[in-house]
Amino acid sequence: MGEQTSILGPVVVLVAWSLVMWLWMYATRIPAIAKANMQLDPNAPNGEQMAQLPPAVRWKADNYNHLMEQPTIFYAIAITLAVLGAGDGVNATLAWAYVGLRVLHSLIQVLVNKIEVRFMVFVLSTLPLIALTWNAAMIAL
Repeated sequence: MGEQTSILGPVVVLVAWSLVMWLWMYATRIPAIAKANMQLDPNAPNGEQMAQLPPAVRWKADNYNHLMEQPTIFYAIAITLAVLGAGDGVNATLAWAYVGLRVLHSLIQVLVNKIEVRFMVFVLSTLPLIALTWNAAMIAL
């Protein structure tokens, strides 16, 4: 991988992590549904049946959903920086920091779900995202 596209490494890692969380979600959800003898009802309001599952099972799904939210902005800005030829150096470091903090956020949420700690890590992960956006804006605008 060229230096200008080294920012794509964190993109790939975060996608891979999202897929790990997807697998973990179903590896816990399907057995919990079977254990509860749940009959899945397509007419039940969204989320109602899954709310009956144990919290530790729901936390994985909640985290997977979180990985489909703010990280979409990360993907867009990281790819933008790569296209602009600015995907190396400090931007690559910021991207790795973002990904590391998002993985930490996931682990906190799915293992202990301490909301105050999780929120602090979320805020910290947003700082490199802001910096990446600023850096891209300075080049593109």
